[in-house]
Amino acid sequence: MSETITVYDQIEIEDFVFDPTQRIFTYPCPCGDRFQIGLDDMLDGEDIAVCPSCSLMVKIIFDEDDLAEYVDS
Repeated sequence: MSETITVYDQIEIEDFVFDPTQRIFTYPCPCGDRFQIGLDDMLDGEDIAVCPSCSLMVKIIFDEDDLAEYVDS
């Protein structure tokens, strides 16, 4: 039995901001906070970023090759 996840939107990885210190990607959420996902989570195959302040989630559109430039930063 698999659970269906409803996402607010699908966003290209290029539209996210990467913080090399915390190793997270962020994107503005309509609630005023930011969707967040860790680089390590994405390397493990995760593609859903969540907002810590509300229940919204977005799917990140990326290829694993897109992450290579962030791994060494």
